Amino acid sequence: MVASSFASDASAAHAPHLKAMRKLLERCQPRHDIYTVFGHCMEAIAIAIANSVDLRARARREARYLDIVGRYGADVVESFPRVMAELALALEAGMSDVLGQLFHDLELHNKAKGQFFTPYSLSRAMADMLIGDPATLRESIETRGHLTAMEPACGSGSMVIALTDVLRSQGINYQRHLHVTAIDIDRRAVHMAYAQLSLLHVPARLIVGNALSGEIREQWFTPAHILGGWTARLASAPQDKTAIETIPPVVAAKSACSYKETATADYNRPPTLPRQLSLF
Repeated sequence: MVASSFASDASAAHAPHLKAMRKLLERCQPRHDIYTVFGHCMEAIAIAIANSVDLRARARREARYLDIVGRYGADVVESFPRVMAELALALEAGMSDVLGQLFHDLELHNKAKGQFFTPYSLSRAMADMLIGDPATLRESIETRGHLTAMEPACGSGSMVIALTDVLRSQGINYQRHLHVTAIDIDRRAVHMAYAQLSLLHVPARLIVGNALSGEIREQWFTPAHILGGWTARLASAPQDKTAIETIPPVVAAKSACSYKETATADYNRPPTLPRQLSLF
């Protein structure tokens, strides 16, 4: 009953912000396809966040940003930062997969080849089961300094947000003691997850790629990852206990958002990746 009450309170707090975002994006119709505008809005938000902290490939991302905004009039372009502002306010009101809910509210899942995002209430319940004994987590943090999580099909980030929500409820500062590696084959989903995890200050490496084959097409590092020096922290972690090992390592001198991996023998060999959210 308590969890249900919290969910109801959060939903009520998010409602005005979801309504505002929906109106902002629906204004583009019928001049533009709303599914395309939604995707471009998510990508523009992701680029704006990435370019504020990550200098590598900044020029390439900026060129892509200008390409996106050049396709629309001022009214549509001006709606993008307003959507981001409403997203920030919604997440401030309560942790949830706000963009996943927005995606469904706009009925975009009907156009996205049957793509559906996990309801946040279900993600929260699964995260509760995953956490288990908080004492064990605290012992792991005391031993290693942090926890790592791997999400091989992150979607808009629902499971990761739920995980951070549960950690916070247990009195664990996820912004200092959790690092996430999240993968999805869909670029739009990764942009959605990147925007939300960045605004929640979750240290994370997001990958556009295939968790089954090990393919990596793009990488996005949240501000919390870069500002927290997580590349170095992960490199110094015990080698038998870190989830980061399951994918090609980050080279400290080349941390970047949204760049294509150099083809090497190691990268071409499909690594063994977990097929569900894993916490180490």
